[in-house]
Order: sequence, then structure tokens, then C-alpha cells
Amino acid sequence: MNRNSSATERSARRRRPLATLGTFAATLLLSVFAVSAFAQGDSTGAKAGAQDYSDAERIIFMNEHLGALQPPQTLVYRFSRSGTLEAGFEDHVTLRLSPSAAGSCCDGEVDFLGAGRQLMLPTVEAARANPVILYFLEHDVREMSRLTQGQHNHFRRRIRMAIYQGAQVEERALEYQGRTITARQVLITPYADDPNRARFERFADKQYMFWISDEVPGGVFGIATRMNARDAGTEPLMIDELYLEGATAPI
Repeated sequence: MNRNSSATERSARRRRPLATLGTFAATLLLSVFAVSAFAQGDSTGAKAGAQDYSDAERIIFMNEHLGALQPPQTLVYRFSRSGTLEAGFEDHVTLRLSPSAAGSCCDGEVDFLGAGRQLMLPTVEAARANPVILYFLEHDVREMSRLTQGQHNHFRRRIRMAIYQGAQVEERALEYQGRTITARQVLITPYADDPNRARFERFADKQYMFWISDEVPGGVFGIATRMNARDAGTEPLMIDELYLEGATAPI
């Protein structure tokens, strides 16, 4: 493993989490995500370490995506899988938001996909950033583990580090309910420089894309992952896409 990369990972693991996404039930297998900016922490530590977070972390995990919502509300997302690796399908993710114990927005409860594919995940309490991001990532981690027989925490750690130090951020014009909106696009390739790349070579160039916008309910326009085939010009191995109802997939 590259010595500088290892030192960076140790530094990131020491950072205290910001109070953004709320307290997770112990059964939620997000232990590595929660070490960083992805779960509730003390505000003193967050303030002290405010300069140690990347733009991508702030966009994805620290912005108060739910701040303008008045619960109860339900957000529905379209989920689809396509590509040559497995049979494709279309489904939905439903996020139900209710007032938290403090009266603020929101506690989040999810139905992630339908019967036969449903991923059981606990409620996220006192969320301010949109928990559908972590639900999507946890689903992705489990799928990567299934496809490669790799460890869940390895994939969580690589995603976290890519958002911390390797993300590309740009503004995009997107279409939502027939109107043009502005979104911030975050692109990461967590496994491109993975020291264990040889074990997952077929999936090593996998891309993750996040589209975050204050102009859509809940702040998350969409999230997608793409695994290209190794031979140029052939169809992608697998594409997973999640978009808010009313959103037109980016070109």
C-alpha cells in the first residue's frame, strides 16, 4: 500500500463526525461511513475540524438537504439496473419523513426496493442531510460484496476516502419536472487506485455520480453507479440509477 495513501486514511479515520445525518440504529452496517462526516457527532469536535472536510463531503453529507421540508412528507425515487452482467430491473425507493422527537425535520424511514429485492434498513433519526444517500451506498456496498466476495468495510472505506480526497465536483444544468435546475455533480472512482485492485479488477473502474440540488425536494436529484466493460465499444457491465420522481436522467 502507498505510504501516503495509508497515512491519509489514518488521518481521515481520526476525524470526528459532524452532526448532520442523525443517530443510526446499531443494526445499520455503516460503521466505517459513520467515522467520517456521515453520522451524528459532537458539535465542538465538528467545529474544530471544520477545515478537514472536502467540498464533496460537504455537498453530499453536510448540507442540510431536508432543511426546507415540512414533515410529514414522502419522497419517491425511481431505481433501475441495466447492463450485461445481470438481468436488469426497475423498482422504487420510498423515503418517509416524519417530525423528529425535537420537532424538527426529520426522522427518515425507507422502503428500499420492492418484495424480493428489498433491503431492510433502520430509521435514521434527526436527519438533516438526506438519508437516501447512505441507503443507496449501503445497498451498493452489499452488492459489491456479493459480486466480489470482498468485505463490506473495504468498500465502505474506499468510497469514504474517494469522497474525502479524490472527487471531481462541477455544476450541471439538469431537468426536473420540465424545468431546468442547477445541480452540483460529484464524481468518484473509489477503486481505481485501490491497493487491492487486482482482486476486483473487473470492477475497478466503477464510477459513482451524485447530483445534489437545492432546487428539488430533499436536495438529492439522483445517484448512479456505472461499471464499464473492459473492451471499448461494448455495453456497460452494470448501471444502477436512482432519481427523484420528476427528474430527467442526465445525459
